[in-house]
Amino acid sequence: MAGSPKIVCAMALALVAPWLYTDRDLRGAGQTTGAAQQPPLTAAPTPAVSPYVDTHVHFDAKVVSDPSREVEAALQEAGHENAATLIFMPGPFLPDDANRFDHDAFMIAVKKHPDKLAFQGGGGSLNIMIQQSVHSGDAGPQLQQRFKQRAEQILRDGAAGFGEMASEHLSFSPGQAYETAPPDHPLFLLLSDIAAAHGVPIDLHLDVVPRAMPLPSDLKSPPNPSNLVENLMSFERLLRHNTRAKIVWAHAGSDGLGYRTPDLCRRLFQAHSNLYMEIKIDPLELGKNPPLADGKIKPEWLKLFRDFPDRFVIGTDQHYAWGRPMTGSQRWQMAVFLLNQLPSDLRRKIGKDNALRIFPMAETK
Repeated sequence: MAGSPKIVCAMALALVAPWLYTDRDLRGAGQTTGAAQQPPLTAAPTPAVSPYVDTHVHFDAKVVSDPSREVEAALQEAGHENAATLIFMPGPFLPDDANRFDHDAFMIAVKKHPDKLAFQGGGGSLNIMIQQSVHSGDAGPQLQQRFKQRAEQILRDGAAGFGEMASEHLSFSPGQAYETAPPDHPLFLLLSDIAAAHGVPIDLHLDVVPRAMPLPSDLKSPPNPSNLVENLMSFERLLRHNTRAKIVWAHAGSDGLGYRTPDLCRRLFQAHSNLYMEIKIDPLELGKNPPLADGKIKPEWLKLFRDFPDRFVIGTDQHYAWGRPMTGSQRWQMAVFLLNQLPSDLRRKIGKDNALRIFPMAETK
């Protein structure tokens, strides 16, 4: 049920208005603000007006030690959100991450709720193989065969896609790793062929760099490199390689560099019919191209949603964990706040219908 106007207004002020964030919250986003402190939320979180599918969520624990309880926590929160389905995936791990895991760490618990949960795989295995290949320079037939075998096993396990995969993943906060691999790396091209053959998408993290440039002054090196390599052309080569492969570009609306603008999204949509995007808005790291301002969807973003209604899904990047209260500003709240402002036909497409078409999973209520 939709929230009252008072609640919606409170959400707008508490979650979106930029003057309610501290200097620390906005420094990484390249913005400035006054010394005002962010107040706590003044109203209960408003659920989605209609059920929606969140295509990009994670377990918060570094290692999923008790998947059943993690799933229980997620299902409980999904009820508060009015989320019909959550699609879990491992993060895009690096080879030296001692806490890495893949879908098989939690898939049994997830499969017990096929009407509410689904999963993707590869972040803890395929992504690592790509990173190792970049480091070693080996992308030969033997590695490709092992890669293909692992990808097909992930699908036999029941995965709805491959994710989270990372091409360019910058470090925006202390402790966050940096990883890079060309979007047109031979293993990414192979993965697109496998995805196309099986009708599943690839969920791709790519901090887009349209031209070679020095690292922006608000980011640190290391772990980031002192100079960034252009990756837009190679991203388009990936999109063109197999046009039957559905590429879901993660984190639209959460842009740390400032180049993922509505204009760039529009151009890429026009050029590539197999490109889709997940909407994410982080209330504590708004980024440089957020879709919301002063509690409303920005006109240029709303026009993009209207012009390409079949290309967007919700993918909040929300993290769930057993025993951790879901207090304070949550990513799902921001995405739902945007979703609730859309006209009903557009809200249904972006909130649910597109996800059911892109991801092979059980129909949701």
